[in-house]
Amino acid sequence: MAGERKLPAVGKVISGTHGYFWWNNSICYEITSFEAKIKTNRETINFSGQMWDDSKLMGVSGTWTAKIKKIYSRGKTYSEKLSAGIDERLSLISKLEDPDNGGTERVQLMSCWLDELTLQAFENGKITEDEFSGGFVGFKYLDTIADPCV
Repeated sequence: MAGERKLPAVGKVISGTHGYFWWNNSICYEITSFEAKIKTNRETINFSGQMWDDSKLMGVSGTWTAKIKKIYSRGKTYSEKLSAGIDERLSLISKLEDPDNGGTERVQLMSCWLDELTLQAFENGKITEDEFSGGFVGFKYLDTIADPCV
């Protein structure tokens, strides 16, 4: 039986401080932010006499974005391969944990590609970051944080 929903303790809110990121199985400690999303692709469906638009799920697509503090020329190899017509696929894994929460969530994105990568960017007096973004085909939750009410 599902538990009763209660106000969670403040400490259970997860901080991004303990977020980790692996790029092709290599941990990237200099990660600033990471986001992966799924978007639905839908077709509008209407029936006679029905005033409301409905929709039919036709597929899904995935996108990801990573901001990484500039320490070395991470994008060099990938920008050169893309320029030569080589679409190398990546494996990306993100992990969120927080000692105060006690749980861990890990997600693996599969068959990832690059849509954009920063060759060079800077702003005087600011920490420099490279931004990478792309898409993916498939994901897997490797670890999850259980909902006590489910």
